[in-house]
Amino acid sequence: MDELTAEEFEAAKARGKARIRGPRAESAHYDAGRNRVVVRVTTGVEIAFAPRDVESLQHASAEDLKSIEVEAFGLGVHFPRLDADLYVPSLLKGILGSKPWMAARFERAEGRIRGRINASAEREDGRHRRKAAIRRD
Repeated sequence: MDELTAEEFEAAKARGKARIRGPRAESAHYDAGRNRVVVRVTTGVEIAFAPRDVESLQHASAEDLKSIEVEAFGLGVHFPRLDADLYVPSLLKGILGSKPWMAARFERAEGRIRGRINASAEREDGRHRRKAAIRRD
């Protein structure tokens, strides 16, 4: 294993201190009525999201989600029954899974949006054609 240089160690320490100064989780719970995991952050903001929208929670049962722990000085949220962890700074950025998983979700969402836009454009085109046909008659 490679040893850290003094500069690398100091840089890592500085990054750690910066993370601790930033927003961290102070509590987390599962709201079964809304089917949302709710994480309250030290800034007073609450982040709520559906478990199906998180890669490591998408197949979790309500029972699995009942047990949530705030860990790592508030930088992590742990689900013991699933052995799943969420990194709070990533949650604040809207990152709910690995890069490939997020990319696939984005592509699916983009495809749905494109489909709605195309359908709307086709409807509008049909209206214009009908109006033009009525004017010719």
